[in-house]
Amino acid sequence: MKLRLTNAIVRHPAARTGAPAALRGLHLAVAQGEQVAVIGPSGAGKTTLLHLLACAQRPAAGRLQLDDTDPWALPRGALQRLRGRLFLAPQVPPLPPRQRVVTAVLAGRLPHESLWASVRSLVLPTDTALAEHALARFDVADKLFDRVDRLSGGERQRVGLARALASQASLLLVDEPLSALDPARAQQALASLTQAARERGATLIATLHQVDMALRHFPRVIGLRGGALAFDLPAAQVTPALLHQLYAQHLEELAPAAPPAADAPVAAAPVPMQCR
Repeated sequence: MKLRLTNAIVRHPAARTGAPAALRGLHLAVAQGEQVAVIGPSGAGKTTLLHLLACAQRPAAGRLQLDDTDPWALPRGALQRLRGRLFLAPQVPPLPPRQRVVTAVLAGRLPHESLWASVRSLVLPTDTALAEHALARFDVADKLFDRVDRLSGGERQRVGLARALASQASLLLVDEPLSALDPARAQQALASLTQAARERGATLIATLHQVDMALRHFPRVIGLRGGALAFDLPAAQVTPALLHQLYAQHLEELAPAAPPAADAPVAAAPVPMQCR
């Protein structure tokens, strides 16, 4: 899927009157099958950008086009079908705690299944081979029939990425997929994610705090600061000077993060809603 933003402005519905826009005058074009990393300091608008592209948040001004179509000009049914071609993977995967991993992964295919098939899959998953293959890319195939609330934070994050691969989406929008992974797991996860997207010709846009990972795994890097585009360059052209300018007053975010603690079971967290 290709996309284009023209002078897009996004304001959070809950923002106070007079507050600056979360995204300001953004121009962006991404071709079918491209892989793009989005970096920038906290509060730069990275997650808001993904929500805009996922048709989860409407622009206050400007225009979004997905495959030359303005999604907000479509009838409701057509908009829902278009959303079925997108997959937004939030930083905290919306995995019901008592659900089996196989069911959680296959939920990525729900937009393309009938109501009956969806209900049946909750009781008796019918494509376990697909789920197992997606999980194997992230080295968690052995968790296929485990309950989600028995997983560590890093395992949950990798299951969330496997669900993205199990979907039939042609636009994958992935928000901070490495926050719970140690460096070795993070390298493997990004390599698997980018390879899988390339194999199926899907467009991939990922927000990352780990700048070194963005430069290593993505051919194109976008820098956001204060809701505006700071640069849009091939990774090889992103210099230390540009990064210091992008992260000014936030240089601590450029330093490599300490590795997460060894994987351990985590308490069940509230399940956030995922806009589809």
